[in-house]
Amino acid sequence: MSLPARPVDLADFLAQEVLPPGYASQAETVWLPFLDDVRGAVEGGRLKVLGVHGAQGCGKSTLAALIKWYLEGHCGLRVAQLSLDDCYLTRDQRQDLAGSVHPLFATRGVPGTHDIPLALSVIANLKAVGGSDVALPRFDKALDDRAPPGSWPVVTGPIDLIVLEGWCVGATPQGASALSVPINQLEAEEDAEGVWREAVNAQLSGPYQQLFAELDYLLMLAAPDFDCVAGWRTQQEEKMIARRGAEGAGVMTPAQVLRFIQFYQRLTEHCLAELPDRADCVMRLGSDREVLSVQYRRGLQDD
Repeated sequence: MSLPARPVDLADFLAQEVLPPGYASQAETVWLPFLDDVRGAVEGGRLKVLGVHGAQGCGKSTLAALIKWYLEGHCGLRVAQLSLDDCYLTRDQRQDLAGSVHPLFATRGVPGTHDIPLALSVIANLKAVGGSDVALPRFDKALDDRAPPGSWPVVTGPIDLIVLEGWCVGATPQGASALSVPINQLEAEEDAEGVWREAVNAQLSGPYQQLFAELDYLLMLAAPDFDCVAGWRTQQEEKMIARRGAEGAGVMTPAQVLRFIQFYQRLTEHCLAELPDRADCVMRLGSDREVLSVQYRRGLQDD
């Protein structure tokens, strides 16, 4: 049974994240009741690492921010927010992979382009008992490189909850037969022999499973389909253009966006097909990112 919700005014959070007023209604009906269950599981010692899976543009980063804002500001818990995106390899490291494995590894995103030992080290330090300081990595997407360590935010333990969010969090590798046929123009023209996608799959089979084994509970924000994801990614780029101008650092043209999302297509479609049967909770989204349904495979109140 859920703990009673704590009265909360979402105005500050909406301003912090620059969200429309309508977000508050969904937060009150869906997110906050879920987070009160999270609070109960944390306080009961059943939950330390919460994974949030969601395709590009689905709102998982906003949800992770809400989790921290609510559980810290209104429930008195200590929350560390960690994005898989912030654990990308440096640009130089990815260029090395591009030269030694396959040119497509120069582009961040897929398994193999993250620093998994770094992510595991951060989680281990956050789990450690005591009051030590832990720096949380940050990646500068405008520069396509890791931010200087001196600029990383620092949290002080003990931490009650670690939130790990990312577009491929919880993903499993594909079977060999699934890799044999290209699924889009990028794969057909730039990975005709399948070297890149096989290397991505091998990374997902190994180090990434070690990272995902750290999760105590996995929430999936399930997009309607990949076409919708592509539209959301285009919207993200339009917002970036509005902030920085069309010539700003990191801004992509429509053609560049189309190519970029093809890096994500294979694994996104794989997750949409098979992850709902494994995730502990699946929230299915509509085309406007509204939550249409909530399905539990395992409740947060289970022992």
